[in-house]
Amino acid sequence: MSVVWSPEARADLVDIRNYIAAENRERVVSFVMEITEAGEAISDMPRAFPLVPRLEHRGIRQRIYRQYLIFYRLEDQDVHILHVAHGARDYIKALFMEE
Repeated sequence: MSVVWSPEARADLVDIRNYIAAENRERVVSFVMEITEAGEAISDMPRAFPLVPRLEHRGIRQRIYRQYLIFYRLEDQDVHILHVAHGARDYIKALFMEE
């Protein structure tokens, strides 16, 4: 099973990188790499992570990595990473209600 990162998820990673760089330039590269690796590892057990409440009908699941949530959906034989967001954010409204 391969992992496909959406343009939105890639933009989320850039935003995360920029936010962390403002606070801790030494940590930014390794942290973004860790989030990316956590997203890639979803392909090992894609159904191990829960469906997102209120988005079950769309098949959207989430994996937690530290304080961030990696949102994805299974499509055919691929894991599609849709977004990456901080867990304190109102992510349902901000990320998925416009779709």
